Amino acid sequence: MGVVTYNYDSTSPVAPARLFKAFVLEADKVWPIAAPHAIKSIEVEANPGPGSIVKVNFVEGLPFQYMKHQIGENDENKFSYSYSLIEGGPLGDKLEKINYENKFEAAVGGRSVYKSSMKFYIVGDYVITKDEIKALIKGSEGVYKAIEAYLLANPDACN
Repeated sequence: MGVVTYNYDSTSPVAPARLFKAFVLEADKVWPIAAPHAIKSIEVEANPGPGSIVKVNFVEGLPFQYMKHQIGENDENKFSYSYSLIEGGPLGDKLEKINYENKFEAAVGGRSVYKSSMKFYIVGDYVITKDEIKALIKGSEGVYKAIEAYLLANPDACN
């Protein structure tokens, strides 16, 4: 089994505290409302903390029915969080899991920078390409941008 690491950065006009709240603390409420084109529901299968399992259910017509995340560490003061994609989604029979370490950092003018470090745990001799990784990120960006747009249109949300 090999491991491939990929780092990704993105900027946002939304402050880090609001993004953290929308993506981590209130994801089960915000995601289905902000991204109904993709997210059907989110279920927390245990108390929402390190080690718990979160199931993201997708709407019909998308390539995946669901994916399960195992929550890692969350730091509300540093706006950082980690999780592992452990079932469903893009894993198939070629990826054992994907670990994510994410952080929202403050930028000029109340904006933020989203930084993500992803580790792809490969099954067998499979070789994941940068184009495949970029395609996975592009799919996630649709949900990310929808949540960002929701926060911009609803200034009282996630404060």
